[in-house]
Amino acid sequence: MRPLLLSSWLCLSCFITNPLRAQTPAPTAAVAPATATPAGSVVRRQLRAVRVSTPPKLDGLLDEAVWQSAPVTEPFIELEPTPGPVEKHRTEVRVLYDDAAIYVGAIMHDVAQDSIFRELSQRDNIGNSDWFGVFLDTYHDKLNGYQFMVTPGGVQVDARFSPAGGEDSNWNAVWDSHTALRGTDWVAELRIPYSAIRFSSVEEQLWGLNFGRQRRSSRQKFFWNSINPTIDGFVTQWGELTGLRGIKPPLRLSLTPYVSAYLNHGPSQFDQNRATTSTSFNGGADVKWGINESFTLDATLIPDFGQVQSDNQVLNLSPFEVKFNENRQFFTEGTELFNKGDLFYSRRVGAEPIGRGTLHHGDGGQLREGETVVTNPGVTRLLNATKVSGRTSSGLGVGVFNAVSNDIFATVRDGSSGQERQVLTQPRTNYNIFVLDQTLKNNSYVSLINTSVLRQGQTYDANVTGGLLHLVDKKNKYALDAKGFYSLRRGKNFASETDVSDRNGYKYYLSYGKISGNFTWNVDHGIESDTYNPNDLGILFANNSLSQSINANYGIYKPFWKLNRLNTYAGLVLNYLYKPRLYADNTLFMGLNTQLAKSFISIGFNMNGPLTARRDYFEPRKEILGTYFVRAPHSWGGGPYLSTDSRKPVAFDVSTFMRVWADDQATGRTGRMLNEIDLGARWRVSNQLNFRYDFSYVRNRHGVGYVNGDNGNLDASNPLDQPLITAFSADVLLGRRNVTTFTNTLSGAYTFTNRMSFTIRARHYVSNVHYLDFSRLAPGGVESPIEYSRNRDNTFNAFNVDAAFSWWFAPGSQVSVVWKDAAQSYLQGEQATPLYFDNLNGTINTLHNNSLSIKVLYYLDYLALRPKRN
Repeated sequence: MRPLLLSSWLCLSCFITNPLRAQTPAPTAAVAPATATPAGSVVRRQLRAVRVSTPPKLDGLLDEAVWQSAPVTEPFIELEPTPGPVEKHRTEVRVLYDDAAIYVGAIMHDVAQDSIFRELSQRDNIGNSDWFGVFLDTYHDKLNGYQFMVTPGGVQVDARFSPAGGEDSNWNAVWDSHTALRGTDWVAELRIPYSAIRFSSVEEQLWGLNFGRQRRSSRQKFFWNSINPTIDGFVTQWGELTGLRGIKPPLRLSLTPYVSAYLNHGPSQFDQNRATTSTSFNGGADVKWGINESFTLDATLIPDFGQVQSDNQVLNLSPFEVKFNENRQFFTEGTELFNKGDLFYSRRVGAEPIGRGTLHHGDGGQLREGETVVTNPGVTRLLNATKVSGRTSSGLGVGVFNAVSNDIFATVRDGSSGQERQVLTQPRTNYNIFVLDQTLKNNSYVSLINTSVLRQGQTYDANVTGGLLHLVDKKNKYALDAKGFYSLRRGKNFASETDVSDRNGYKYYLSYGKISGNFTWNVDHGIESDTYNPNDLGILFANNSLSQSINANYGIYKPFWKLNRLNTYAGLVLNYLYKPRLYADNTLFMGLNTQLAKSFISIGFNMNGPLTARRDYFEPRKEILGTYFVRAPHSWGGGPYLSTDSRKPVAFDVSTFMRVWADDQATGRTGRMLNEIDLGARWRVSNQLNFRYDFSYVRNRHGVGYVNGDNGNLDASNPLDQPLITAFSADVLLGRRNVTTFTNTLSGAYTFTNRMSFTIRARHYVSNVHYLDFSRLAPGGVESPIEYSRNRDNTFNAFNVDAAFSWWFAPGSQVSVVWKDAAQSYLQGEQATPLYFDNLNGTINTLHNNSLSIKVLYYLDYLALRPKRN
């Protein structure tokens, strides 16, 4: 048994238990009030925080004397829709602090209460509402920051900013706020405890600071330190908070235990037509520990992810896997360091067992003669997952992620004796990521990242190491990006003797361009070798590519004529196969988007197409690339999209796309056509109740693609299957087909208070495939028609309902009740039908999987418990 590698844990523990001595930042002189500035230059305002001995009461009054002793901000500067003007309705902000927290008090003046939009929504969802926000760059590196927002209805929104993740709204902190309407104004008071943020332990602090405000009634956004839309970066344009002295990072230690119970009702694992009922009970905990002022450990012990939103299942006809969204909070919160280089696809952790597909007879299969499968789990159970991350005062970010999954077994049964045995489909596995990220001058950085997957036994291990460099000139006008990665595997494929130790690969990427100003441009070049493979912990749809591109963008950010703004773009992409070095395709693309000045309707248009014929090396599904399928050279496509003013009770989003291929002269086939229509309708019944309906229709006519299936589905004695068996054994079989897909999604939400809500979402997806004819792929990408009359049509249905009641009964503490209903069907041959309502009726009347669960988690903060203990 090979031990799981945890050396990176030990190295990091030694590093972070001896915090680096921070340097005191040089004082910055006060500057004049900010206005819109030329590209590349930023004027920084300063605001002094005032220390208090008694914290203010969060009541929305701001009537304590301490508030009057603090300096008030200068007027805010408008960003949208017109960058530059000073706000007409003043925003006044003051900042206090003590040994425990930062306190922010803000008064948002307005003309009347009716002008203050205050829709209630769930946490981290602004909705149709005004908002006030505080933005903190506690290390003053102009790259990383925190966001704390609150609406007049008291809804909290928080996020983190980083070069890797941009705005990470999945990050959640525990902080307090109170809002109130006062005449024609609204007031916000925020208490941000030091335990919610990270900063150095120097005696005198200098933080990056900004405040923001949205007046929803006029669709205006304002910032205290002006934001210039022609300058690259958001955190780079903040002001400064002075006056912080003698504050120390507190001991950050919290425990959030949970208990959950499930009642499941669905098809029996032995008989899909018979329902069974089962129950389960779970318990575990999340732990947060501030190891020092810079680093925090986040751990989840025996996690339970049963209440996350269901995946949007689709019929996948492509040669690549489907990438699903991550809905598990532990893997979405505070992962900006681990997303460096795009090497981390968190759905790999706890994913389908790697040996799930080996339960068959024959080569590579684990079934013995006469055995059948009884159970074959589709997910891997996690034992624990832990993150350690932080940034020192010198700008060095360090992150370690580690997760361990348990052994997974399938159950198989001998048909003659009835005896059952356990078959291993996933050995115990350790997933690990180690990141170093050093900030440099001029908003630049350099990073090193390593990912590894270590499995018990003889199954192969995987490792990827990469480096990233982002250099920006002093004027923040031009940037150079360089990336390099190396992947390797050691060991043997699961349940086989195939050695994969000789499959090392590499990838690099270079980019240079102008990043600030109305006109920006970029050129890049990259290579992914034919053996580069990060997919054990990352995701890459296809390697073996050599690509280069050039693109340009021109934006007008101030209102002109009848428009609020205008953005145009165009570019050209050229791709080759890396090995053998063969031409693949090229794409010319262009588009624009704008917003109308009076109606605030957003409209846009995009189009793209190849200049020459495209060679598809991946659709033939050959392990060694080189066989290709030629697609018609003329296939321009494009379409418009439109969004109406979301302030209105009823609003719409509409987009259409059409692509038309030229007729195929070689085969005489009518050209292919793709039509897509997407519609979104939102209805806000009141400030508490809203509905949304989304509809998607995709019609792919006369498309040509690989015919799904294998020889195991074919009968050698059947004359109808003999042409396919010959095609599978010799060349590639292609089918010309019509694919029609409908997706209907209806969701609703009722928000009782800013801490209690109910949401429901129902989705029905149906995709029908109807084959017209078949052909064998010959060398040179030429199709050779074959006679074949067996019906290969198929229809896939997926139906899901997710309903959730959530109550945040205390800071960081929640009760959630979730009902989930799911059903799927896959129809083949004569049973497959393109009729939508027949599919919907059939799906509803099948036996569904139902789950009702309740989960309670309670946030325990050491700092809050300590006084009670004393």
